[in-house]
Amino acid sequence: MALLTHLLVCTFGMGSWVAINGLWVELPLLVTELPEGWYLPSYLTVIIQLANVGPLLVTLLHHFRPGYLSEVPVIFTVLGVGTVACTLLAFLWNITSWVLGGHYSITFMVLTFFLALVDCTSSVTFLPFMSQLPTYYLTTFFVGEGLSGLLPALVALAQGSGLTTCVNVTETPYTTPSPNTTWRTDIPQGDNSTPVTGLFGTALPMAHLESRYLPANFSPLVFFLLLSLMMACCLMAFFLLQRHPRHQKTSTEDLLTSQVTLHSIRPLKEDLGPPGLVDNSRGQGHLEEKTAPHHPAHLVLIYVLVAFVNALTNGVLPSVQTYSCLSYGPVAYHLSATLSSMANPLACFFSMFLSNRSLPFLGFLTVVGTGFGAYNMAMAVMSPCPLMQGHWSGEVVIVASWVLFNGCLSYVKVMLGMILRDRSRSALLWCGAAVQLGSLLGALLMFPLVNVWRLFSSADFCSLHCSA
Repeated sequence: MALLTHLLVCTFGMGSWVAINGLWVELPLLVTELPEGWYLPSYLTVIIQLANVGPLLVTLLHHFRPGYLSEVPVIFTVLGVGTVACTLLAFLWNITSWVLGGHYSITFMVLTFFLALVDCTSSVTFLPFMSQLPTYYLTTFFVGEGLSGLLPALVALAQGSGLTTCVNVTETPYTTPSPNTTWRTDIPQGDNSTPVTGLFGTALPMAHLESRYLPANFSPLVFFLLLSLMMACCLMAFFLLQRHPRHQKTSTEDLLTSQVTLHSIRPLKEDLGPPGLVDNSRGQGHLEEKTAPHHPAHLVLIYVLVAFVNALTNGVLPSVQTYSCLSYGPVAYHLSATLSSMANPLACFFSMFLSNRSLPFLGFLTVVGTGFGAYNMAMAVMSPCPLMQGHWSGEVVIVASWVLFNGCLSYVKVMLGMILRDRSRSALLWCGAAVQLGSLLGALLMFPLVNVWRLFSSADFCSLHCSA
């Protein structure tokens, strides 16, 4: 029975961010069909940040109307909406609409907003529900949350989405008395082209390389149906957990002291019971003994770090990942997108065993992660001719830089969350506010740079002409 419960909890945790993680790893295939092209990631970044209205509303209701909102119906609603949205996305993802003189993927963006609303709201509803189970199930829950990034990445790798090859395209204009006609022939790369004499004149062949997308092993329809199946499994797991006999409700102190990070949950004061209880006072004293920084300057520094790190990881760098990687080829982009999506849950998992809450160490790690982010940004600015373009070492460095960027800053976010969680009950609420504020500012900063002023140039790997 315990093994079954662990399996259900793991499946339940998998539904937390599986939909949005799936969208990110499917981008190389989506951009070939949607009119936004490689501007789509910056649109997604803004849409996901706008969906933070969900957790904000839940947090405000818990703060101003304690006991008014129950997690169970919210979770059922969230998982139901996620399953339906994924199913609709499978059939409607490539539908476009004519808006303001151009074609836009309005249907795709609206469904993406609902998926983001589901995943963002899960962060403030799933963990409070887990407080009703014994503490040792929390580790299983976060293993499942890590799988929400790993499984879509593995499916995308099996799909082979966005892989391209270079073909030698020969264009032959014929000189005739009539208007010019251009004949176009695709020749596999490496074949020699020779002039061909036409009926009314001589051929002047001009050859160049162009990128051609390889057909995926299966379509986005199948991919999104698999995502909807994952969401449906999560919904079924939650339904079975509801019917499963529960143990004694875990105390809030046990929830707080577990090695798990939570960025934004309801104020914990509601769960502590009447203020006159002896156990509550003892728990409060225990929490205060573990309080790390007491000085206000330390708290300000922590909140600034939380906002800064989330601005980079959730807003600034995701908007330019395509520009920083595509110049090195589709394989480099595909690996950077999938492996960096795995770095976040892995960093959270390792932080459970390798915990270091020292502020100087976290500051140093923030600088290191920001350095990797600065390199990624510099390569995006230099696109389509970044450093070491055309050499295998450039591909290795850009993939490693993205993985280490996400890994370092994810670890910092985990440790900062632990410090604030042990600081006080209200610190978690302000931590969530800092997370969402930083993410929103990062997205709003990058959107005009990418989509309005278009400061970044996309690259066609096969037709690049960069000096050595």
